Amino acid sequence: MDENAVWSVEQKVKRTIENLEKNNMEACFVKDAGEVIEKLRKIIKEGDTVSVGGSMSIFEVGVIDFLKKGNYKFLDRYEEGLTAEDKKEIFRKSFFADDYIVSTNAITENGELYNVDGTGNRVAAMIYGPDKVIVIAGINKIVRDLNEAVNRVKFTAAPANSKRLKLDNPCTKVGYCVNCNSPSRICNDYVVIRKQPKKGRIKVIIVEQELGY
Repeated sequence: MDENAVWSVEQKVKRTIENLEKNNMEACFVKDAGEVIEKLRKIIKEGDTVSVGGSMSIFEVGVIDFLKKGNYKFLDRYEEGLTAEDKKEIFRKSFFADDYIVSTNAITENGELYNVDGTGNRVAAMIYGPDKVIVIAGINKIVRDLNEAVNRVKFTAAPANSKRLKLDNPCTKVGYCVNCNSPSRICNDYVVIRKQPKKGRIKVIIVEQELGY
């Protein structure tokens, strides 16, 4: 990326961060996975109960390994051998976590988080429950407005996630959302997170990389 392209990205991130903060969300811009982990070390206290939402982005920056190796009470939804009931219990306990780490489907330059969920556990915890919600997102998640956010999910996030989960949904065949009635549909709960009542509860870490879908 040449210096002009870098400048353009930086301006977009700057606008986004300013508007996130106007909406009572803390936000920062970091270069890479190493800086993400350093931010987490400062935010999460030793002994904290920590949970995560389903996300490729947090895997890509090493969050899961960081939590497993750290001195935290990690509610690990990815632990091998978990039954459906085990996962359900973890999802419920997540509402009482000190810290909830997650990504987002899109961040608008107006300072909004847009997410579409299959079961709703991720967006529910983002909205209410955990004391702190830490959102980690690559620059590819930034969009101009909610219309672009909707299209980003329809044409990028939903088909890619359906493919990753090996679901027999129409979008895995045509590459875009067709508003299906498939039993394994993952687009069920549509949530816009905008103005926050508790300043700083949601903390957004934007990474100068493309992460997730």
